[in-house]
Amino acid sequence: MQVILLENIHHLGNLGDVVKVKDGYGRNFLIPQGHAKRATKAAIAEFETRRADLEKAQAERLANAQALQEKLNGATVTIASKAGVDGRLFGSVTNSDIAEAVDKLGFTIKKSQVRTPLGMIKAVGEYPITIALLSDITADITVQVVAEE
Repeated sequence: MQVILLENIHHLGNLGDVVKVKDGYGRNFLIPQGHAKRATKAAIAEFETRRADLEKAQAERLANAQALQEKLNGATVTIASKAGVDGRLFGSVTNSDIAEAVDKLGFTIKKSQVRTPLGMIKAVGEYPITIALLSDITADITVQVVAEE
């Protein structure tokens, strides 16, 4: 399936690129999420008339993400969780827990933006976490997991 991208997508292409993707990826994710349109002649012509507006919106999203990156970089988030005497957690700290903790700092992020390089956190300690603000803009934070009293 050929689609025209309506925004930059990591590992796929930039705004306005016509790329070939698997049918399911295009039909079930890209098109319903508004990231792309089928690459028909009419859609390409419509895109060319709207290109300036889409580029302006993309530049605005980029500026907002860069401002958020500057504020978030180096931030430390503390999460209290029940733990045993040896420091292992009863359960784990998930992406949604981290997203809620960052929201409490005043920054709105989705759990899908949280990247945990070591998987779920299952012990007390400090862990480096990456927040993917846009496809190519990330912020690095530290999550400190403490035992709940």
